[in-house]
Amino acid sequence: MWLSELKKKQKGKIINIYSSEELKQRFYSFGAVVGAVVQIGYINFDKNTIQILVEDTDIAIRIEEAKVIEVIKVEE
Repeated sequence: MWLSELKKKQKGKIINIYSSEELKQRFYSFGAVVGAVVQIGYINFDKNTIQILVEDTDIAIRIEEAKVIEVIKVEE
């Protein structure tokens, strides 16, 4: 499943990132790497931007960027 498919407060473990090296490096700088667990925070009204939480870091990304991050849903 894709990060963009998770709902608010759901968590997913990143298993792959299908993007350009430049975008991957941007994600890596935020701690969004393969194996990291991310949680969906806020989803804006237009559903074009979402907030993800990676460890103690809040990140806002475009929904199009979330569509290239493959995750498996994590239950807690």
